Amino acid sequence: KGHDYGHGKYETLATLLIGAALLAVGAGICWSGVESIISFAKGETLQSPGWVALAAAVVSVVSKEILFHYTRLVGKRCNSPAVIANAWHHRSDAFSSIGTAVGIGGAILLGESWRVLDPLAAVIVSFFIVQVAVKQLKACIDELLERSLPDDIEQEITQTVLSLDGVSQPHHLRTRRIGSHYAIDMHVRMDGSISLHEAHEKATAIEQKLRDTFGEDTYISIHVEPEK
Repeated sequence: KGHDYGHGKYETLATLLIGAALLAVGAGICWSGVESIISFAKGETLQSPGWVALAAAVVSVVSKEILFHYTRLVGKRCNSPAVIANAWHHRSDAFSSIGTAVGIGGAILLGESWRVLDPLAAVIVSFFIVQVAVKQLKACIDELLERSLPDDIEQEITQTVLSLDGVSQPHHLRTRRIGSHYAIDMHVRMDGSISLHEAHEKATAIEQKLRDTFGEDTYISIHVEPEK
């Protein structure tokens, strides 16, 4: 009650939190890697990783990559930004594990003087994680600020409306995203001589056509004007 547009922004906030967590993880990995590289440059001996650690990193890469593809598929089917964001969290874990595996493998195979490969790989991986996080955060901020839907989606909306008989000149189109759903407000023109009942029927047909295209939970507001 009191939330006529549902709770879609909660999903956006959840995605924002996941993005912030990813950013923190990336920054933490980078900081830790840089500290180890500085220590190595000062002549300190870095801890030698073992084969068990390498095996664990490889298993982590495979499992997290499988989770990424599965979770992203579910997110796309549900049109859920939060689920897709969680998928990228799995991908960041996979990236991190790849860097760890490369670093550990290099340190084991090449000897003590190459142990710096582990933190060096971690720093490189951290940049990929931060890039994903920033992309997610930007999308969330755009949604919270109610940025319009992409141009191709708005063009599809216009073409969908124009495909109906007796409807012309769609204008004043305003769109936004609410969680996993779209909100569409627009004006259309119809023959001024038709009855109010017929205009209502045509407006209802527009709404149904848009819901058939963009989902039954799409929020739609149609304002009808007489043709000029």
